[in-house]
Amino acid sequence: MADALLEVQGAVHAMLRADTALATLVAARIYVTVPESPAFPYVSFGPADAASEDAECIDGLEITFQIDVWSRSGGGTDAKQIGGVVRKALHGADVVLADNAAVLCEHRTSRAIRDPDGLTAHVALTFTAFVEVA
Repeated sequence: MADALLEVQGAVHAMLRADTALATLVAARIYVTVPESPAFPYVSFGPADAASEDAECIDGLEITFQIDVWSRSGGGTDAKQIGGVVRKALHGADVVLADNAAVLCEHRTSRAIRDPDGLTAHVALTFTAFVEVA
């Protein structure tokens, strides 16, 4: 049986890689582990956590995860555009899991940040997935 946190990450990664609108903007540059010198723009997975959210006779988890968008062109506009595509791909989506049962994926926040290097635009999107643990 797969850990729910790991299983959600894998399913979300597959969903993002299958999204054609996102592919036109970042190609296949959607990383769980970012390579040493990535081409921009790209999308990566940030921190994630799981909190117990049990109900009567249900072992539940509320999984919160961050998706990051990184760009060095467009003055931050393209990072925000890519972030909007990521939000649209995941908000309200049914996340299909093999071992556990995801109920719903919801967008919570988006933050646009200028990185200290003065070159890199960063959009951090936070999502929550509710999972019934098998």
